[in-house]
Amino acid sequence: MSETADWKQKYRDALLEAEAEEKRWREIERVLRRLIGRLCAAGMGVDRQLDEELTALAAANRRNADALELERLAQSLTTAVVAVDAASPAPQLVAPLPPRTSPPPLPQRWDSTCAALVSLLERLKAEETDHSTLQNLIAGSATAATDAELAVIVARTADLIHERGESLMRERLQAAAVLSEVTQRLEEMAGFLTESNSASRSHFDDTRSLDDTVMLEVRELTDEVSGATELGVLQAAVSARLASVAEKFSDFRAREAARLAEYTGRAQHMQVRIADLEREAQELHFKLDQEKHGARLDPLTGVANRKSFDERFAQEIARRAQGAAPSVLLLWDIDSFKVINDSYGHRAGDRVLQSVAACFTAALRARDFVARIGGEEFAVLLGGLRVAEALNIANQVRTAVEGLRFHFRKTPVRITVSCGITELHQDDASEAAFERADAALYRAKNGGKNLCVAA
Repeated sequence: MSETADWKQKYRDALLEAEAEEKRWREIERVLRRLIGRLCAAGMGVDRQLDEELTALAAANRRNADALELERLAQSLTTAVVAVDAASPAPQLVAPLPPRTSPPPLPQRWDSTCAALVSLLERLKAEETDHSTLQNLIAGSATAATDAELAVIVARTADLIHERGESLMRERLQAAAVLSEVTQRLEEMAGFLTESNSASRSHFDDTRSLDDTVMLEVRELTDEVSGATELGVLQAAVSARLASVAEKFSDFRAREAARLAEYTGRAQHMQVRIADLEREAQELHFKLDQEKHGARLDPLTGVANRKSFDERFAQEIARRAQGAAPSVLLLWDIDSFKVINDSYGHRAGDRVLQSVAACFTAALRARDFVARIGGEEFAVLLGGLRVAEALNIANQVRTAVEGLRFHFRKTPVRITVSCGITELHQDDASEAAFERADAALYRAKNGGKNLCVAA
């Protein structure tokens, strides 16, 4: 019962965690919808057709329209913006202006909006595994030249948050269904125990009643024997009392047999139910282990994800604070990864990420920890080593990555990585150690890339 109760508590905790996560995403969605409304209001007054599109978008946003409708309105708004720009007359200039090589700077009023939007998208990157879409939105928010373009990015971000909320809702419903099933089985077991206790009590009462009846018959027989003066009368009295006692025993045996049959049937039924419950508990345990393991892995590369790295990094910091063996943090970044994505597409980029992750895993020791912590960023924790030893290993790994023979659609693609290295100190905080490694990585990138630099 204690193991079953422990499973029940685990699923209850999982349900509460899912509800809290869903509440957080709903709050983010609410803030984004407010942001859409403000952007629509800020863009009013430029053109009548554009005003109509912005009014429709704002109205749909106020009634909490779904992602499909918002996407349709965003596309219609984009079409209207293009039409307005095309219909606008060219300004009459006295002297020609120099050609503009970059989009005009955003109005000052958009600075805080863009910063908040980028911050929100970065938070989404930490939660989601598909970083390519989010990275495109971040880049678009930095280059948006009109409020309409920025509104489209905000609407797409709201769609992503809505999809995340729906996913959390489904997970919560699944957890609730499992918890309901476990509760039902526990109630069945509790009912069986109650019935068993009742049967035991009934057996005790029947036994005591039989004992009292027999003792009464014996006392009365003793009195009759004492007062009998004739042998025939004595024999008749003894026979009558013995027949009464035999009848009582016969009734008792019949009730016991019926009770035993009922108890045996219930026990056999409960044994089957307990076997089913144990089997389902093992299956749930296996699925929970799989989900727990999967939740800490990056689905694209198969190495640990950012959440798993944060947990392991905190453990390493705590171990070093207690005087444990030295440990070294390595931060890796794939050089010119954006060029690979832009030149060959995201499929090629995904394959590069998988190849680099596999190379890290093959080149390092089994005890070393490898994680993908960002789009093209990886982190490695080397236990029991100093900086000099870690630098030597890092250069071996870097050389192994450089030697990858990667081709995409028969075109060779050169892959290199840069690395920043720092040793964890006993008095380190996780932020300080990470910043040292990040600063070393920055120097490696600025130093020509395909380098390993220690801090």
